[in-house]
Amino acid sequence: MSDSHIEVPDADRCAFCDYLAGRRPFTVVRRDTETATLVTREQRGRGHVLVVPVQHRQTILDVTPSEASALIGQVIAAARAIDEVFGRPGIAVWQNNGLAANQTIPHVHFHVAGTLPGGDTERGEVEELSLEATDAIALLLRAHLS
Repeated sequence: MSDSHIEVPDADRCAFCDYLAGRRPFTVVRRDTETATLVTREQRGRGHVLVVPVQHRQTILDVTPSEASALIGQVIAAARAIDEVFGRPGIAVWQNNGLAANQTIPHVHFHVAGTLPGGDTERGEVEELSLEATDAIALLLRAHLS
């Protein structure tokens, strides 16, 4: 897709595109024409969400200026919602591009997560939550996201 030197993960189908198209179940907190905020099943912090462009974009280098503005706006909205709902002493925001940067899904996405009780976020393997559990997190956050 991009003319960059970034090597992205191989995927027959994009998981995020499947989630947004309703082909695979996933918890969507909010969606507009340019962005969607999803509750990840791998909670690496408190209230961990993913902010993605609705259109498939492999890396941050592929995002349009309009999408970039919408994405950062929703990253900030997600951080505010996490702060209001979970009251964490810190909020982590991260975004990876390419295999060398640990990108696992070839669709640009921003992680936004409240810190854990001891600080930081979980970096290793984490238990995958059920859809019911991620739906409950979405219910808490939805009223605070605009």
